[in-house]
Amino acid sequence: MDSKTYTASVDDAADMQSTTASPQLSWYAEAGPRARRAFWSCKIGYMLDGMDTQMLSFVIPTLVATWGISLADAGFIGTMTLLSSALGGWIAGILSDRIGRVRTLQLTVLWFAVFTGLCGLAQNYGQLLAARALMGFGFGGEWTAGAVLIGEVIRARDRGKAVGLVQSGWALGWGIAALLYAVLFSALAPEIAWRALFLIGLVPALLVLVIRRYVKEPEVFEQAKVHQRDTNDTPRFTEIFSPKLLSTTLRAALLTTGAQGGYYAITTWLPTFLKTERHLTVMGTGGYLAMIIAGSYAGYLCSAWLTDRLGRKPNFILFAAGSMAIAFAYTSLPLTNASMLWLGFPLGFFASGIFSGMGAFLTELFPTRVRGSGQGFCYNVGRAIGALFPVLIGAMSNRFGLGASIGMFAVAAYGVLIVAALTLPETRGRELESA
Repeated sequence: MDSKTYTASVDDAADMQSTTASPQLSWYAEAGPRARRAFWSCKIGYMLDGMDTQMLSFVIPTLVATWGISLADAGFIGTMTLLSSALGGWIAGILSDRIGRVRTLQLTVLWFAVFTGLCGLAQNYGQLLAARALMGFGFGGEWTAGAVLIGEVIRARDRGKAVGLVQSGWALGWGIAALLYAVLFSALAPEIAWRALFLIGLVPALLVLVIRRYVKEPEVFEQAKVHQRDTNDTPRFTEIFSPKLLSTTLRAALLTTGAQGGYYAITTWLPTFLKTERHLTVMGTGGYLAMIIAGSYAGYLCSAWLTDRLGRKPNFILFAAGSMAIAFAYTSLPLTNASMLWLGFPLGFFASGIFSGMGAFLTELFPTRVRGSGQGFCYNVGRAIGALFPVLIGAMSNRFGLGASIGMFAVAAYGVLIVAALTLPETRGRELESA
């Protein structure tokens, strides 16, 4: 037996032993130092990203009372954040193909942290709107850079689990924002507490030091860059619209539009619908928020496991069907405060869990040379179009009613996702090429 055969046999035996011992956790035990460092950097980065992004929802009542702004003004801040995040994600995808996944991740984390802190120093509505919009630019970019990075460093059979676990950091960040809000607004006057909350958002900037020192570029990306230098073949963003990739790009964009449009349709207007038309009061309680966050985290984890077990496409369809069902339950069934409280768990589970497999799927759909460009474009086109759904629901509610409008848009969005998923190739287990 030659040395190569012996080494392969030892590796196969180690894989078999580790998988037998702990099939759900073996991927992390078998991952090398480069993959583990990238995993934790991306997960913590996304957790802090979620923390900074969710802060606005907690301080809106204080801003309305302190500055006398309208709910429409507050909503416009949220819309601008989403639109700028779509632009930021698109640009970050292009940058990650040009200057590297790790360097782009560093820039985006630093960007959203600094502008979150500047939100806490805003003296009027205009300054807050500008700072928040610029923060969104980095928030969208961080997802793209991190998703591409972690997707490339993890081996094919475990990619869905690893990327999904990174995605679950969002729910943890949301929970941290809720805890910080509770602590600060209990200890400080509201007009000071909201500023302190945003200033804490500067903390993620420290993560850049860790990323800079310990996280390396994926080997598949480094090999691709060497090939590009040797052949003088620099990747171009427009390649994702070439005849070879155009169909994939359009269908992937429809997939993400369905996921994000459905999410915004359900989560943006349900609180208003249940308060104004169903006259339920539990919506504003900490218990209901905790139930949604717990459901979101469980959904991320479950979907991360299922996307490797069932496949990318069946997992999307399963969670889309569950999201449709929860939208129907909320808008059509008679609910009490108690039943609606418990429905918060499946709401978070399905609406958030559907995103868990998104990063791995988009990573596998595009070649290495334009993976960041393709992933950034598709995900953030979906975010930009999906951000329009709440506005359209509000306009249609005058004619059809709010509940019916939510239901129609949710069904349409998840229907689009299912159709797109059925037409796209199954990529579970796909190896990433370097050239």
